[in-house]
Amino acid sequence: MAPPLLLALLLLPALAAGHQHPSSYGSSALSEWRNAKASYYAADPEDAIGGACGFGDLGKHGYGMATVGLSTALFERGAACGGCYEVKCVEDLKYCLPGTSIIVTATNFCAPNYGLPADAGGHCNPPNHHFLLPIQAFEKIALWKAGVMPIQYRRVKCLREGGVRFSVNGRHFFFTVLISNVGGAGDVKLVKIKGIETGWLSMGRNWGQVWHINCDMRGQPLSFELSSSDGKTLTSFNVVPKDWEYGKTYTGKQFLL
Repeated sequence: MAPPLLLALLLLPALAAGHQHPSSYGSSALSEWRNAKASYYAADPEDAIGGACGFGDLGKHGYGMATVGLSTALFERGAACGGCYEVKCVEDLKYCLPGTSIIVTATNFCAPNYGLPADAGGHCNPPNHHFLLPIQAFEKIALWKAGVMPIQYRRVKCLREGGVRFSVNGRHFFFTVLISNVGGAGDVKLVKIKGIETGWLSMGRNWGQVWHINCDMRGQPLSFELSSSDGKTLTSFNVVPKDWEYGKTYTGKQFLL
């Protein structure tokens, strides 16, 4: 069996680019295999910008096209943003690519269509578990002719290069931070912020992984405490310097796998 460091290096390209590979991510699994369905959209470069998680330019933030839009039942009003999923095609010998799976990051929301029944065209309607993939990712596990495919998925740990990124924005008494490039569970469930003039203050989820607080944080170094869905906590002290500026991104520590 390959040493842990070698195994991580072998898996990292698949995470970054959504390359197909045999299903061998069991040691990093955070859940059991579950049934769902997947479809695709024909993505172009503009589709790598935006999304309901707030990540903006997915290439800049290291996600590329190895991404997924989740249905209502999975998206959890943005709480799932940043989480990683291993996805494999099942049950269809005609269109599945045998022995392959992909690792994708939740970066978007697959909106429901209540004009159609959940079992007849409303793919992302509750209670469906549905994955909307860029065609570049979909074709790693199935032929594009498949259309809507039965799949299995499971949550896995996210392998990220570098530390967690904090992109600050706002105006005066309204401060926001986009949290991206989160390793481990990949998601963020709770955020606290601390300046030299304050204690630890809880932030609210504005949307996706954009968090906010109604407080003037200017002119002081800022620390953040993040809690993820696997119960782990990461504290980055003074990650944002005293002379920070709106629109800038600062890099802190990373969750240990």
